[in-house]
Amino acid sequence: MPLSETHPSSASRTRHTDAPPPGRTRIRFLIVALLFIVSTLNNADRAILSITGTEIKADLGISAITLGYLFSAFAWAYMLAQIPGGRLVDRFGAKRMYAISIFVWSLFTLLQGFVPLMGLGAAVAALFALRIGVGIAEGPAYPSNGRVVATWFPSSERATASAIFNSSQYAAAVVFTPFMAWLTHAHGWHSAYLVMGAIGMALSAVWLKFYDQPRKHRMANDAEIEYIADGGALVDIEEASSAPDAPKINTWEAIRQLLGSRMMLGLYAGQFFITTIVYFFLTWFPIYLIEELGMPLLDAGLAATIPAIFGFLGGILGGVLSDRLLTRGVSLTWARKIPIITGLTLSTVIVLCNFTTSQTVVILFMVLAFFGKGLGSLGWTIVSDTSPKEAAGLSGGLFNTFANAAGITTPIAIGYIVDTTGSYDGALIFVGVSAALAVCSFLFIMGKITRVELTPDRNGVRHA
Repeated sequence: MPLSETHPSSASRTRHTDAPPPGRTRIRFLIVALLFIVSTLNNADRAILSITGTEIKADLGISAITLGYLFSAFAWAYMLAQIPGGRLVDRFGAKRMYAISIFVWSLFTLLQGFVPLMGLGAAVAALFALRIGVGIAEGPAYPSNGRVVATWFPSSERATASAIFNSSQYAAAVVFTPFMAWLTHAHGWHSAYLVMGAIGMALSAVWLKFYDQPRKHRMANDAEIEYIADGGALVDIEEASSAPDAPKINTWEAIRQLLGSRMMLGLYAGQFFITTIVYFFLTWFPIYLIEELGMPLLDAGLAATIPAIFGFLGGILGGVLSDRLLTRGVSLTWARKIPIITGLTLSTVIVLCNFTTSQTVVILFMVLAFFGKGLGSLGWTIVSDTSPKEAAGLSGGLFNTFANAAGITTPIAIGYIVDTTGSYDGALIFVGVSAALAVCSFLFIMGKITRVELTPDRNGVRHA
């Protein structure tokens, strides 16, 4: 089946915001709910070391620098797994690859709960190795998210759908941070890994039961499939990529073309700096609350949820605002960029935390920074808008490779800053400057947003 994507006129885009006619299913909302639940667990499993890190430092006698390297072990593996993970998603589909990914990363999470049974030296090495395993296993996750959104959602709903799954990083903090902090406090840090791993292994079965492609989903009717296809959803992407006469992707040539696009380079750079902010929140933020502000573990777990709630709200608002601008005739480029630039500019207020010792004022500034970062988190929406139709998974994987390079640099850089200066002041400046550089990337490098087309027989596509 041929792939097709329309770019609706303003009137057509407005039609897609109308109430659905009687008889048209809305299974795409179940799909985005699944993405949100799975991504929430994904982010919780990444952040689990930040919750248990203080206890692990004391139990294993490691320094802030060593903890920084443990944080980065995940990111090294996760970054390197993005392109292979994206290609696997393109080849085998999101349903199969996502289920495998969820199960395997959850298994590695669970195994970290047995590390205390080893000696101190072996325990640190085992944690490092298992964090690498989690990173590799999560490789197909977010490329699958981008591909699923492009498959199931018309362009007029794509930003909202992407914002919902991307806001899972805040939902993870709200739902799981207090829960994991309680487990650590009540039953020891190993218990958090055992429980979270078991939850994820069960969730892989839920994904297999409820997810499928639009034309194969037993709960979606023809009216919904026609609606999303007319609005630009790539509903036939799975069938087209698996057809005998489907174009074959030369991975490295496709990557070369993507890297040759100024638009994509602006996106990659901007997302790198955004992800720097993300990894501060995922790794050092709870430890900052404990060590810099003197909060007890349980109080820090609860306090961390307050900015996260506003980050979640900002994330949803950013997607809704972007789609609303699009349906009202604003160009795709500015419908995406306006929330990004506004939100990330607001995130720079995190630097102001250095000028107060009040826990309340710090949390207030963090609320503003989280909200702004959430508002500007439309990178995956732009991936869905720009990815070549033949290589949506690969494009998402390349995007996430650049983004998660920040997962390597951020924990280590902050670890050295804290260990060298004995303060988090430099770390907050590092995060605030990253937000400003993200604004510059989207504003001055990216340019117009449009879908990349791979040139047959030249830039990455080989016909069978």
